[in-house]
Amino acid sequence: MQEPNGTRFQGAVDHIAIHTEDLGRDVEAYKQMGFRVETLYEDWAMMRDRAGFGIALLPSGSKHPPHLGLRVETREALEEAARRENHPVKEHRDASLSFYTKGVGGSVVELVYYPPEFHERLAESAKSGD
Repeated sequence: MQEPNGTRFQGAVDHIAIHTEDLGRDVEAYKQMGFRVETLYEDWAMMRDRAGFGIALLPSGSKHPPHLGLRVETREALEEAARRENHPVKEHRDASLSFYTKGVGGSVVELVYYPPEFHERLAESAKSGD
């Protein structure tokens, strides 16, 4: 569904999610390019550059599809977009909230919101060295 001006939803580019054949190797390669590890699980990793742009690495068997991630600034904006798109909002293990929908040409788009709990967990993880 679209807003009256024809826009389905608005958000800033947050990340791209791409397939990887070797998660550990590619995490190390992106670290060499100046990215830092934000989140690392056996089925995906999120790498961020200094400007905050992310590359999610998806090994075979990941439950996440390759996609373009757009960040919205409020939970209300996410929930409104999800309602218009007729998709449920899901909370992820890192405390982010999102939903997937179809983008241009059938590509997958994730709308994501990072609540205060996400940033708190990230700060705690950084303190503990995880």
